[in-house]
Amino acid sequence: MDKDTAFFGHPIGLRTLFLTEMWERMSYYGMRALLVLYMTGSLTGFNPGMGLSAMDANAIYGIYVGMVYFMVVPGGWIADNILGHQKAVLLGAIIIALGHFTLAIPIEQTFFLGLILVVLGTGLLKGNISTIVGSLYRDNDQRRDSGYTIFYMSINIGSTLGFLICSYLGEKIGWHYGFGAAGVGMAFGVYQYINYRHLLGDAGLNPNDMLDSRRASLISWTKRSLVLMFIVIGLGLFGLISIDPRVFAENFAYFLTIVAGAYFIYLYGFAGLNSSEKKNLLLLFVLFIGAAAFWSGFDQSASSLSIFARDYTDLSIAGFIIPIGWLQFANPIFVVTFAPIFAGIWAHLGRMNMDPSLPLKFAIGLIFMALSFIVMVYAVKLAMVSAPVGMHWLLITYLLQTWGELALSPIGLSAFSKYSPKKYMGQMFGLWFLASAIGGVLAGLLGGDATVDGLNSVQPIFTFMIQYYVVIAIALIVMAYLFKKKESS
Repeated sequence: MDKDTAFFGHPIGLRTLFLTEMWERMSYYGMRALLVLYMTGSLTGFNPGMGLSAMDANAIYGIYVGMVYFMVVPGGWIADNILGHQKAVLLGAIIIALGHFTLAIPIEQTFFLGLILVVLGTGLLKGNISTIVGSLYRDNDQRRDSGYTIFYMSINIGSTLGFLICSYLGEKIGWHYGFGAAGVGMAFGVYQYINYRHLLGDAGLNPNDMLDSRRASLISWTKRSLVLMFIVIGLGLFGLISIDPRVFAENFAYFLTIVAGAYFIYLYGFAGLNSSEKKNLLLLFVLFIGAAAFWSGFDQSASSLSIFARDYTDLSIAGFIIPIGWLQFANPIFVVTFAPIFAGIWAHLGRMNMDPSLPLKFAIGLIFMALSFIVMVYAVKLAMVSAPVGMHWLLITYLLQTWGELALSPIGLSAFSKYSPKKYMGQMFGLWFLASAIGGVLAGLLGGDATVDGLNSVQPIFTFMIQYYVVIAIALIVMAYLFKKKESS
């Protein structure tokens, strides 16, 4: 069979990336589902946790998620200029596996060291593997969007495995067994990537062309930065630097927002882009704002919604109390179910010349997110009268959030692959994931505020979130109209 169509009509290299991403997402989501539950778990009992407050645990969760996606930016830069994307993915996968196995050691210091290793490894892998997907196709290849949809399915298959395996082991047997299972999953990903990496060919193999002296200078600067970073990490792990999680998370959110804004300004004004590239960059900036807002709600699944499931939801099915994390694989199951339907809807509308613009699709995603929290507001009101409530409230919430995700996430990946300046492709994917970083930190902050005083604090925070999703959705609809009007003039 022709290698260009050997994987469901797509390049055979997509299979290698599909399986690598699947195992990486299995490890990431499986471990993530346990984080807040483990950190807020009591210090005693058959499965002791860390005994942290909901505020601190959610702040740490937000910092972790934010750091995971923030490090994609320097990870993309390292791949673009030093390693090439293929080597960056391999190195990142190995570091992630080491991080999960470190988390499996039942010591507080190794818990935070494991999180740091997962952060660093994901920074090298996550954006760069998405970049390689785009590199498998020629610029005018119409299969690109469907290729990203297939790739996106790997995320949901992997996360389903993670929730199923890691949540059961972590909650029912021991937290560190769940963390260790995530490491085993990532080890499978490393093994298959090494064995089938050759199928990628030259896609993402080499870094950008530049003078040897220039590359040597960048390598030297990178080494010095890494030494400084490891010194700071060491000081923190040994308790020589004291960090308030809540304060750090707030400042980190400001920092990420400033970095993103400054980089967009740099690309627009000082990167030598032509007028067409600048126009595309403005479009990507609009999508960036919508994505950051969306992920701040979506990541509540392992934050406030997870605590609501634990404390106020009836989790019994035929006498068996299911692990809390099992509710979360409703999302990947819904994605697998509805992704073909959404793809068919977009294709049908496209044939009728009615395909919504990118900002409008993002607005649809945010409206679904607002609807999901409207459902949760009613669930909270019911729980205040008679708890526990049925798990169907959370399942409906996850269904609406999944529909929002399908309107936004694969479309955003494809847009950043298609419209980013080619010279800055790896870094532009870093910016796409920087939106997830900002959303993740906000998710931790909002989740902490929502759970600080039990149900009494949940309703006002969720109501606020509904309001800002609607406001941003309306702004995106207006921008979509303005873009269309400008194109037609």
